[in-house]
Amino acid sequence: MAVDDDLIIKNPFGFQLAGVVVNDSVTREAIKPDEMRKFLKFVHDDNVYCKYYEVVFILFHTGMRISEFCGLTIRDLDMENRIINIDHQLQRIGMTIHIESTKTNAGTRKIPMTEDVYRCFQGILEDRETPMVEKSIDGYSGFLFLDKDGLPEVAMHWEHRFNHMVGRYNEIYRVQIPNITPHVCRHTYCSNMARAGMNPKTLQYLMGHSDIGVTMNTYTHLGLEDAQNEMIRLEELNRAKEEVARAAGEKKPVTQRSFRAV
Repeated sequence: MAVDDDLIIKNPFGFQLAGVVVNDSVTREAIKPDEMRKFLKFVHDDNVYCKYYEVVFILFHTGMRISEFCGLTIRDLDMENRIINIDHQLQRIGMTIHIESTKTNAGTRKIPMTEDVYRCFQGILEDRETPMVEKSIDGYSGFLFLDKDGLPEVAMHWEHRFNHMVGRYNEIYRVQIPNITPHVCRHTYCSNMARAGMNPKTLQYLMGHSDIGVTMNTYTHLGLEDAQNEMIRLEELNRAKEEVARAAGEKKPVTQRSFRAV
């Protein structure tokens, strides 16, 4: 579960611990929807950081781990069918960059692109400058973002950029926003989908969680406001069903008895 939650890169044990009680007393890292919208607007409108907008938007709206995003290559983006294929991740240990399999078997997955995510990837691909020589990492090449040496950018690059963006935002605005990292984007996506009423098993798949308990931990932190909104949604759904049923009852089916012989 620590691997699922991005607390560690790999499971140091060769076995799974049984009977472990999950501590759900601490809310996992996520920001509020209005904070997300304000931050996205700031990045979009800023003259310096606007070039990172597509990446920030994608991380907020796919729930990908930053190592999975950094590992994406052009071939991993099925733009025709609008699917992101995730079957590996890019890691840097010390000064060595290498490809690893996804954190868990569940991490290997296909994420559908929404229209907005699709447009963001379109922009990234259009702006990508093709190097004279595509450097290969463990047989993979065509990474979306390259550094000055032509090597794929790693998580550290994006973590530093997020730190600068948040710092700049808080310098400008009196109402501060909490620290936002790629990891926070992932948990914010999970939280937003839970609030929207997504089926937990579907969300588990999209997040790449091997344990449903990690996913369900997000649902346990939904509060009173979320409960009220859900009750309103269900009431509106029931009213709509009743109206449809009433309308259907008023329209009597046409039978042979409806016709009179002349």
